[in-house]
Amino acid sequence: MNQSYLKTPVALIIFNRPDSTEKVFESIRQAKPQKLFVIADGPRLDKPGEAEKCAATRTIIEQVDWDCEVIKNYSDVNLGCGKRPATGISWVFDQVEEAIILEDDCLPHPTFFRFCEELLEKYRDEPQVMGICGSNYKMGDPSYSYYFSRYFICWGWATWRRAWCHFDYEMKRWPEIAETDWLDKFLQDKRIVEDWTMKFNKAYHGSSRSFAWSYQLQFACWLQNALVVRPNGNLVSNLGFGAEATHTTDSSSSYAVLPFELISFPLEHPQTVVRDVKADNLIHQDWLRQKSRIYRAYKKIRKILSNKL
Repeated sequence: MNQSYLKTPVALIIFNRPDSTEKVFESIRQAKPQKLFVIADGPRLDKPGEAEKCAATRTIIEQVDWDCEVIKNYSDVNLGCGKRPATGISWVFDQVEEAIILEDDCLPHPTFFRFCEELLEKYRDEPQVMGICGSNYKMGDPSYSYYFSRYFICWGWATWRRAWCHFDYEMKRWPEIAETDWLDKFLQDKRIVEDWTMKFNKAYHGSSRSFAWSYQLQFACWLQNALVVRPNGNLVSNLGFGAEATHTTDSSSSYAVLPFELISFPLEHPQTVVRDVKADNLIHQDWLRQKSRIYRAYKKIRKILSNKL
């Protein structure tokens, strides 16, 4: 994509991390989108020095040096890392039909942009496909460039207005759904059902809503019985794992700073839009492994030992 301008609009969500934002911005600069939306949250009043960090982060956007329309949505007050992305993405889709979306800690490989742009076009009129994801945890059929999953991982992704219109930040249908066995039939694994029921309850009742929006997007995707594209090589590395993070606090996680895996072009497309059940089951197993007490104890011991070396 370095030889020509990226036609698909890019939306960048930023806050108070100038270091990682600069790295992500540099990857966007290489792609040269013709239109760049920037969504920024305001500083928290009880966090000394955060206003300066937010200001430094916003300054990076002024480094745009290619022919690009930059459209900013900067909040003066802190809306939180749930509401701010949600309202910002809705603002983007009030103006464009499709977009590539990156947060300030999601570093994309240069081929990520081409991958998204080509598949946004290919599945534009396929309602069963609700998004294009950039991350992969070494799952999926290697016979093709990508596979279809029911799990919407928002570490660098793309979608269409026609898909985002199903997003409901307040999850108004959840109480009705929670009273049925719909989730049990849909997921067919008691442990996974319990996990997602807990997440959806927190998102709906407000205890997680202030810092969650991806649970609501996953809920919307499942209500539509929709699928997302997942690449068969990892195209996005999450730089945000660490003690200061809101969600990804475990820097020893196997998902932290995943290495890039190249995907060759032209893409090898699956013949049908069908979920890769085997790949999704591997995701199940990995999530359950990471949540197990034995695994958490192992990581804690490993961290203690590494600090002593």
